Amino acid sequence: MTTWYKNFSSQPHQAFFSNGMIFFILFLSLILGVYTQKISIDSSILDYHAYSMIHIVFIQFFIGFLYVVFPRFLVQAQIKVSTYMKHFYLYFFSSVGFFISLLFANEYLFLFSFTLLLAQILSFKTLYEIYKNSKVTNKYDAKWILICFFAGLISHILFYISFFDVSFSFTLKKLAINSGFYIFLFGIIFAVSQRMIPFFTQVKVPEYKISKSSKIMEIFFFLMLLKVIAMFFENAYFSLISDTLFFVFIVNELIKWKLPIFKVSAIMWVLYLSLFWIPLGFFISILENSFSILNIGFIFEKASLHAFALGYFTTILLGFGTRVVLGHSGRTPYANSFTKFLFLALQGVIILRVFASFTLNSNLNYVFWINISSFFLLLILILWSSSYLKILLKGK
Repeated sequence: MTTWYKNFSSQPHQAFFSNGMIFFILFLSLILGVYTQKISIDSSILDYHAYSMIHIVFIQFFIGFLYVVFPRFLVQAQIKVSTYMKHFYLYFFSSVGFFISLLFANEYLFLFSFTLLLAQILSFKTLYEIYKNSKVTNKYDAKWILICFFAGLISHILFYISFFDVSFSFTLKKLAINSGFYIFLFGIIFAVSQRMIPFFTQVKVPEYKISKSSKIMEIFFFLMLLKVIAMFFENAYFSLISDTLFFVFIVNELIKWKLPIFKVSAIMWVLYLSLFWIPLGFFISILENSFSILNIGFIFEKASLHAFALGYFTTILLGFGTRVVLGHSGRTPYANSFTKFLFLALQGVIILRVFASFTLNSNLNYVFWINISSFFLLLILILWSSSYLKILLKGK
């Protein structure tokens, strides 16, 4: 057991990726249980789905990744095992407590939300100290990761306050979710993407030249801030402008990158594929706001949001996850036939989930299609875990 623990805790991504995947499966199972009426809980979907995915599931994957690469970005010593494992335990037990509270004791949600917030503050403090102590001249990417992370702390504080029964709790919760999703989570993932994907590409294709906007993160942050403000005021005109501007920005950026799609293997093209869900998600949002302005009675539900959450976040998560798990365990980062199948199957599930949103405009059973897409996503996560989670748990 001592040897296993030493191996498991030897690299930060092993503990945090394991945590992230386990709770991804648990919370996805919970929403499937609720929608199939096998499980009954008192909390709103903002608590058991939105909050859990933002502040429990996705963030742990990227904290694990950042705890590995941040010291490398900034030429600093690796984070001590004792430090990141304390954070891991705080995240783990807080996540367990939050999950159990959803099932049996809603009155304790605020307690575990507080300890999750504390864990997030400790993560930010750790990364900020590395940033502050670094003497490297180019801290651009690290700076923007920290800015988005800090926005996440504000979002988390707003959500925590919303657990208390005040007249504006629901409004506060929606603001916390929107800012947490678009500025915090989207921001960190995009900051990592625009740094690592071109870099990985250059490693695989030496003749590839990295070409991106010099102010890419400034533009991103400003446009996401506009989007969150527009969503807060529920103004279709404002939202249409912000979505259109972001659509133009990201399409122009992807064209500028000139990614060599046909010159790389599956371990890379899945990362490229994730990026193309960004403009598609904003295109769906543009249609939604246009239909609203024109008074066309068509329901989009959360189609654009799931294009981002599944198409971009989850696809890149499995792509980065596969690469990091293999590369940092001494294996060659390579997607075998089974992994390629999972990558492609995930794209089918994303299309299925977007389609489920549109079934509200027909006689099709919306809940049935939500459950089908949730079931197949859960199956993909379990199948991926059957190969890669066991590598994480075994440790190097």
